[in-house]
Amino acid sequence: MSMLPEEGGLRQVLARYQRPSHRRSALEIAITAAPLLALWGAALFTVSHGWWWGVFITLPAAAFLVRLFMIQHDCGHAAFFRSRTANEWTGRLIGVLTMTPYDYWRRTHAIHHATSGNLDRRGLGALETMTVAEYMAKPRLQRLGYRLYRNPLVIFVLGPAYMFLLQHRLPIGLMGQGRAWLSVLGNSLGLALLIVVQLMLAGPRALLLVHLPIVVAAACVGVWLFYVQHQYEQAYWARQPAWTAEEAALKGSSHLILPPVLRWMTANIGAHHIHHLGSKIPFYRLPQVLKDHPRLNETSRLTLGQAFTSMRLALWDEAKGRLVSFREAQRRSPQPSAA
Repeated sequence: MSMLPEEGGLRQVLARYQRPSHRRSALEIAITAAPLLALWGAALFTVSHGWWWGVFITLPAAAFLVRLFMIQHDCGHAAFFRSRTANEWTGRLIGVLTMTPYDYWRRTHAIHHATSGNLDRRGLGALETMTVAEYMAKPRLQRLGYRLYRNPLVIFVLGPAYMFLLQHRLPIGLMGQGRAWLSVLGNSLGLALLIVVQLMLAGPRALLLVHLPIVVAAACVGVWLFYVQHQYEQAYWARQPAWTAEEAALKGSSHLILPPVLRWMTANIGAHHIHHLGSKIPFYRLPQVLKDHPRLNETSRLTLGQAFTSMRLALWDEAKGRLVSFREAQRRSPQPSAA
């Protein structure tokens, strides 16, 4: 049982866990993709034959699609295979099923990792978060827009559907980059081919009652997971030059405590603080990190109950150093930014 050095040495300690096992990675793909395709096929077959109970098969299929997205996520960090080519093409192929342009998403996600918790570098790849002072200084119409944006129905249902079905058809934020356009167009072409195959096999009714529910349900779960990884009361936000990557990882990325089944289905992404410290660690090695370094078990712990409670929080209070709700923010006088 080893002890961890302070901040700067954490990444060096965690580097020993980064080397992926090709055999284990291939196994993880097999035990995720095979059930997903089987459930997807069963749902298409039953619905195309008029057996409406087949719609319920989409729910476990969506759970496996979430896990497949986590594999795509590891590929984006070059963590799943030692070969860059294997990571890229695995990620691109999975991206057709998840409706996520791999190369475009990888770029925006890298920006998220580089700027997470930095109040002076908010933007692409992250959930929009205002400070209390910024919110209070906005005109009424803009405050209303932000309140609608942070509404749970919008952020966890309408937003994910919009993002994966429509927004990913354009390289938003990287419109001037040819590679981003190539990624988006290639993903849309692969998606079109997948839709054509499903139409030929099961018809439009099955497509609407199977494909869309699977993708949208998985998107809603995925966005909720992303939310609770960085949006909780005692999270971390700081301005330059006080911001540090290590503090943003340890204090601004949650350790979501999940039951074993949910840990498996979400590919250990609950140990998000470790992931932000060492993004090249394959997800199947994260439990070993927690076992070897028990101090990390107690860092940024977030229970399921606390995660659901955090959904009402929407503004960063720079004076108090925590996320607060709209109601709490309005009970106190607006304060100037700490910049």
